[in-house]
Order: sequence, then structure tokens, then C-alpha cells
Amino acid sequence: MAPAKKGILERLDAGEIVIGDGGFVFALEKRGYVKAGPWTPEAAAEHPEAVRQLHREFLRAGANVMQTFTFYASDDKLENRGNKLTFTGAQINEAACDLAREVANEGDALVAGGVSQTPSYLSCKSETDVKAIFKKQLDVFIKKNVDFLIAEYFEHVEEAVWAVEVLKETGKPVAASLCIGPEGDMHGVSPGECAVRLVKAGAQIVGINCHFDPMTCVKAVKMMKEGVEKAGLKAHYMVQPLAYHTPDCSCQGFIDLPEFPFGLEPRILTRWDMHHYAREAYNAGIRFIGGCCGFEPYHIRAVAEELATERGVLPAASEKHGSWGAGLEMHTKPWVRARARRDYWENLKPASGRPQCPSMSAPDGWGVTKGHADLMQQTEATSQDQLKKLFDRSKTH
Repeated sequence: MAPAKKGILERLDAGEIVIGDGGFVFALEKRGYVKAGPWTPEAAAEHPEAVRQLHREFLRAGANVMQTFTFYASDDKLENRGNKLTFTGAQINEAACDLAREVANEGDALVAGGVSQTPSYLSCKSETDVKAIFKKQLDVFIKKNVDFLIAEYFEHVEEAVWAVEVLKETGKPVAASLCIGPEGDMHGVSPGECAVRLVKAGAQIVGINCHFDPMTCVKAVKMMKEGVEKAGLKAHYMVQPLAYHTPDCSCQGFIDLPEFPFGLEPRILTRWDMHHYAREAYNAGIRFIGGCCGFEPYHIRAVAEELATERGVLPAASEKHGSWGAGLEMHTKPWVRARARRDYWENLKPASGRPQCPSMSAPDGWGVTKGHADLMQQTEATSQDQLKKLFDRSKTH
């Protein structure tokens, strides 16, 4: 019988580096399995082979957390915006848990069950109603015995606290990750104060995911760490940012960029950017380091390679290409062979190849958040009249 794997807190308490996986909804949308807009994970039940393969690629790249593909898999979100489904939320969540466990068992990986923000909260439903949605997902995670739980992608710390309060009742380790930047949540609560509230609610791991680029997210987690330490509390820290450069984003992050979601490719981080990110996160005291939207397996491989000395292992996915472009030593062209060195790639300033492309964009954010009429959620698809009003409004911003 194989020895039991060390749990997430046991690993972090020992100072080990835990590497998360990447962004499933974006990766699977590009592959034709997820619908942009709802961003819901019915592919776990509809196309399990695609989800399984992506898990497997992240595992091979060095990830040792397989997060269940349950992002936005609450019933209220699955029914939202006219997304008519063949499978129930419970069926999708169960399938996602089974796939994550199957692949995790192929290596030294843990399974994390994840819940995220809800349309019900944005529509001003009560704390009781919102918590009931988390509880329904949680029932599946307990049934499938995931190793730990993550409340991720929350714009409002209040809702994240509600999620943590539900998750902690299981007795399993709880991580909480907000999709905010250094300016704080959508009501201006600072990252430090957000972290304090999450730790007091019962989260043992706190951090940031999505909405912003790696360096912005690392900065926000540093602020969280400072807040927690100033309050005399203790926690572990995690970061799972975008794989896109976002220096021009406002407080709501990349969803306000005019390129979101179909024109973001010019902003993608290179694998060498990821080396820099991994080192910055590690130096900041963050030990749970992964990725979110835009992160492909090769990005996670770069994170694992940068931290190979500290972890004592290189991922299997590094066998083919060597470190810092060493595989180029075998290229037929001498000028390409001359690039087989670290200092070349560390100092490269990649060109976009687009002569008329601006270096940055003006965000489209309209300054609305929870309680605004524009964010009242509906189950039917947006009507043409509603769309026309949005089109007209966009011309004035």
C-alpha cells in the first residue's frame, strides 16, 4: 500500500513549495470546450477527456495541486445568462472531483475543491441564500473527500468570508484567494484588511488569484502578509495570477481591458517572465505558487524549473528542452544556437510584431459593483434591446 501523501498544511508548515496548476477555463475555451461569457465548467461532464488531459499536462509540468474544474459551478451561475445545461451542478462537480483525483493519484499531488463568487451575491441575495449555494457544492467535495478547499475568485471580501465560514465547518484545510489588486476589493477594503478578515473567519492560507499580472498579484499578497502579521495572526500565502501583462488595469483588473477576452494574446507572459515571477513570489515568502487565466502547462513548467533547487526536483516536462534554452545548442542555425544561454532570454524585450499596436489600453470599467442595477443577474439571455443599451453606453465611455 502506498504511503499517505502529506497534506497541504503539513507541506507548507515544513516550508515546502507547493505549485498550483493553471487556468482551466481559458485553456479549455481556446481548445473549444468552454463557452466564453458564462465560463462555466460543464466540460468536466461533457468532455472529461479534455479536462483529464489538461490536468495531466499540469501535473507533468510540476504542479502538485490538482484543483477541481468547478469554477463557477454553482447552480445559480450554471443557470445564469441563458446557459442551458444537460448536466446538473452536482453532476459537474462530481465529475470534476473524479478527474482531479484520478490524475493526482498519478503523482504526488493533492486535490483541492474550489468554490467561487456567485451571481446571487451580486444580486444582493441574503447571507443565508449565498451560503446555501456554497454548502451545496461543499456536499460534493465532502462526498468525494478532496484534500483541501479553496474559496477563490472573490471580488468582495464579505462574500469570501461567508464562503470560508461554510468551508471551515468541514474541518478540512481552507485557502481563500481574492481576485483583487493593491487597491483592495470592490468596496475599497485593503488587501491587508481583507486577509485579516479571511484568517479570522478560518482560512489557513490566504492570497490572490486572477484579474492581474504576476507582479501586481505578488505585491497585493505582500500587503496581505503585512496586514496579517501586524494583526498578530498567522497564515500561509498563495498566489495564482494571470499569465497576461496588465500594467494599464484599473481596480477590477483585466476584464475591463478592451482586449478581454479574445484579444489578449499580445499580452501573454513568456516562460522567462514566469521564472522572474516564481523567484519574486518565493522571495516574498509565498510558498503556494501557481497560475490562473492564461497559464498553460509550459508556464507552470517554468515556475517549477526556477524553483527546482529549492524543491529538489525538476518536472518530467523539462527533459526535452533543458534549462534556459539549452536545447537550442542542437539547432541548425548558428545565430539560434547563440541564444542557448540564460542572459539572452532574461534580457530579451519581445516585440509584438504589430506596427500600429499601442503599448497599453484604456480600461472600459463603468464603476459598477454589487447593488447596481446593471449587475442584477438574470437567467435568460441578454435581449437585443438590452444589448443595444450596452452598445450605446459603451460609446460614451
